[in-house]
Amino acid sequence: MKEKTTIISSDTERKDRIPPGQHLTDKWPVLHYGSIPRLEKSKWSLKVFGLVNNEKILNYEEFTSLAAVLVFSDIHCVTSWSRLNNTWEGISTGELKTLVNILPETRFVIVHAAGGFTTNLPVNEFFEPDVLFALKHNGEYISAEHGGPVRLVVPKLYFWKSAKWITGIEFTGKDKPGFWESAGYHNHGDPWKEERYS
Repeated sequence: MKEKTTIISSDTERKDRIPPGQHLTDKWPVLHYGSIPRLEKSKWSLKVFGLVNNEKILNYEEFTSLAAVLVFSDIHCVTSWSRLNNTWEGISTGELKTLVNILPETRFVIVHAAGGFTTNLPVNEFFEPDVLFALKHNGEYISAEHGGPVRLVVPKLYFWKSAKWITGIEFTGKDKPGFWESAGYHNHGDPWKEERYS
């Protein structure tokens, strides 16, 4: 079995790892809007579309056959809790570059999720080395409550940007605020700048 690359999120190397206005917890609170989608792996798929030359739809088996990585990171929730020392296992967002030809006019990524949820990221931040599609957290498969079977993890931004129940990745030239961003959350979400709300 090929050894997985381990990526250390740079925020874990800060002298003070707790952003302003946050408090530390050992728990992983379950927060979401509405009911929890129950996505069967046998029926799950990821659509990669938008400003690409070759759209792709991958089933779970195809997706999980891509090269896996481990990411060590902290979590910072906009509701003010932080959880340190998380190890994620999954597929680096950079793997999408091997599957589709992303057009040069791409500036943003719209992340689509079950239930009609979306969130938005600048394309350069989506492809940061520590951003991944997580399948496992601390060695255990991610439960539906926490966004399984596949959730995005964006360690350097507030945790709502780490969208649960991922089903699609759209490359676009224009920004489109997502579900929480349209409801008053900050369009970017940097915890170190306390970009909580717009």
